[in-house]
Amino acid sequence: MQGCPHAEDPSESRTGLTLMFLALKEMRRAAVRFGLLMASIGLLVFLILFQQTLQSGLITSFVGAIRNQSAPILVYSVDGRRNLQGSVVTPDLQNQIESVPGIAQAGKIGQGTFSVTAGGKLTSTAIIGYEAESLGSPTTLVSGRLARSKGEAVALASSAGDGFALGDTVTVEPGGLALKVVGQAAQIGYQASPTLFTTYPTFEQAVHAANPDARAPLPAVIAVSPVPGITDTGLAARINRSVPDADALTRAQAVASTPGVDQVQQSFRIIFLLFGLVVPLVSGLFFLIVTLQKSSALTLLRAIGAPSSVLVRSLLLQVALVLVVGIGMGIALYAPLASQTIGSIPLSFQTGAVVLWSVLLFGLGLLSALVAVRRVLHIDPIEATTGAGLGR
Repeated sequence: MQGCPHAEDPSESRTGLTLMFLALKEMRRAAVRFGLLMASIGLLVFLILFQQTLQSGLITSFVGAIRNQSAPILVYSVDGRRNLQGSVVTPDLQNQIESVPGIAQAGKIGQGTFSVTAGGKLTSTAIIGYEAESLGSPTTLVSGRLARSKGEAVALASSAGDGFALGDTVTVEPGGLALKVVGQAAQIGYQASPTLFTTYPTFEQAVHAANPDARAPLPAVIAVSPVPGITDTGLAARINRSVPDADALTRAQAVASTPGVDQVQQSFRIIFLLFGLVVPLVSGLFFLIVTLQKSSALTLLRAIGAPSSVLVRSLLLQVALVLVVGIGMGIALYAPLASQTIGSIPLSFQTGAVVLWSVLLFGLGLLSALVAVRRVLHIDPIEATTGAGLGR
C-alpha cells in the first residue's frame, strides 16, 4: 500500500533473493571447502553422541540392576557405604527397619558374585535374589517370564550369546547348582558382568553351592514400599531418622550414589564440554575467515546499494545450512552404532541426547557467527573507492 511505513521495498526484496541465491551459489562453487566443514562438524557431533551413549551404557552395565528393579526404596546398612556388594543387613537391623511406620511391604534382596559355567565356559556372574516380585524383580523383561520356582533365573539379555539365552542352563561352581534361564531382561547388568535375577531361596542355594560351609546368607538390602499417601522420599527420610544404622535411598538415589557412578559422569562431562566448545569454534572461525577473504566483494555490494541486513541474512543462511547438514551427518553416522554392544556394555539410541545436542550445537553455531556478522555490519561503502576493504 502506498505511503504505508511498513510496506516492504520491492527492490530490497529482489536484492535479498539475489544475494540468497548467490550465497547458495558460493557454497556450490566452494563445495570442497564447505563440504569439509560439514564433515568436520558431523564427525564432532558423532563423537559427542557416541560418548553420550557410551556413558549411559557404561553406567547401566554397572548399576542397571538397581535402576531397573521394582523396589522403590532400598535400605542399606550404614557400613555398606551405599554399595550393594558391601552392605549386610543383620536380623536385628531388619526388624528395626520393618517396624518403621509407613511401610506397606518389605522384602530381602541378596547379591553375590559367583563362578558359573555358561556356554561351556567358566565366567564370573552376579546373582541377585529377591523375596517378592514387587520388591526387587527386573522391570525390563523382553522375553520369557520372571523366576517363580527354585532353579529359575532371568538373565541379562545382552549376555545371550555367552550362554545366557532363553532356555539355557547355567551351573554354579563348584557345587553344580543348575539354574535355568526362563526370561531375559534388558539393561539389568551389575558391575559390568553377566547378571541373573532369581528368587531369594534360589540365591541362598547358590551361596551354599559356591561354598558348602557358608552360613545362611544375610541380605544386602531391605527393599520397602510406602503405604498410600507417603512418598518414596518421605518414607526414606523417615527410616533414616528412626534407624541410625540404616541408609534408606530411593531407587534414583541408589543409582546415583553407587560408588564410581559420579566419577564416571564427571569424567564424561569434561569430554562433553570440550567437544561442545569445538563445534562453535570451528564454524565461527571458518565463517570469519570466509568473510575476511571476500571483504572486497562485500564492500562493493554495499557500495551499489545492498542493505547490510540482506548480507547478514545471506551469511546466516550459509551458517544454518552448514550446521543442519553437519549435525544431520553426525546423527546418520551415530544411528547404526547406537544399538550395538561393545564388550559387555550394551548401547542404546539416546533420543533425548540427540535432540538436546542438536539444538544446543545449532544455537552455539549461530552464536559463533556473530563475530563474522559484526564484520559485515561494520562495512563502510565508501571503502569501495579506497580499496580498504573489510579488514580494518
